[in-house]
Amino acid sequence: MSTPKGSTLATLSIKGEALPAGPQILQPSGWPAPKGYANGIAADGRLVVTGGVIGWDPEGHLAGDFVAQVAQTLRNIAAILAEGGARPEHLVRLTWYVVDIEEYLDNLKMLGQIYRDIFGVHYPAMALVQVVRLVEMAARVEIEATAVVPR
Repeated sequence: MSTPKGSTLATLSIKGEALPAGPQILQPSGWPAPKGYANGIAADGRLVVTGGVIGWDPEGHLAGDFVAQVAQTLRNIAAILAEGGARPEHLVRLTWYVVDIEEYLDNLKMLGQIYRDIFGVHYPAMALVQVVRLVEMAARVEIEATAVVPR
């Protein structure tokens, strides 16, 4: 992964030049640096995509509160990525669906620590969407992940 410095824009190389191994952060010149996500990611390789993942444990039980559900959801995503030969640093996009955005905002510090404990300090492009409900009635969060494993 490369992070642009100064007033440059990180982009994919063209015309036969070698691409960097792993995702490349896209940060337009002059934009403020995002905290905990990337504005954009470019990557070349094999795509690994999850469905909407929730906080089921291996026995099929859903964690009780929002923070515990996020932690288990991220662990589940890490397990799916591993099954596909990917690691958290290959993530290029996460889309979070939450039933209460205030739960998310009220727990940002704890969520950030949980995220770093599971995925490290790689922050892909992310979107957060509040929804009326999720298919599993007791679920408070569902996350879709996209990763690109370098060739």
